[in-house]
Amino acid sequence: MSLEPKLPANKQSAPPPARARNRSAPVSNLHLPAYGYGQNQEQGLAQRQAELFYMQKQIQAQTPMVVVLEDGELVEGCIEWYDRNVLKVRGRSKTLVYKAAIKYMYKLGDAGQ
Repeated sequence: MSLEPKLPANKQSAPPPARARNRSAPVSNLHLPAYGYGQNQEQGLAQRQAELFYMQKQIQAQTPMVVVLEDGELVEGCIEWYDRNVLKVRGRSKTLVYKAAIKYMYKLGDAGQ
């Protein structure tokens, strides 16, 4: 006499259900910002605060900006708002620009200096 529970024949040979995601696999699409992590946490925090101050100043002053993207494309306009990953630029049209795609940016009048 066996003390093991008896399951219907179709349930005994079924493999255990697979997990939706393998927890041990590295997450390749996770983007962590460069500031605020590791040894230079204070320096990264200061850089983040400087970025926030600069962006707020340009938004409030409605400063015409030029955003140069990694591929060389230029986006001209005023910054309407921003968050951790995106800028919204109002120019000829309203454009969302990922911060990761920005090479650099400058005020429209500062091009010759």
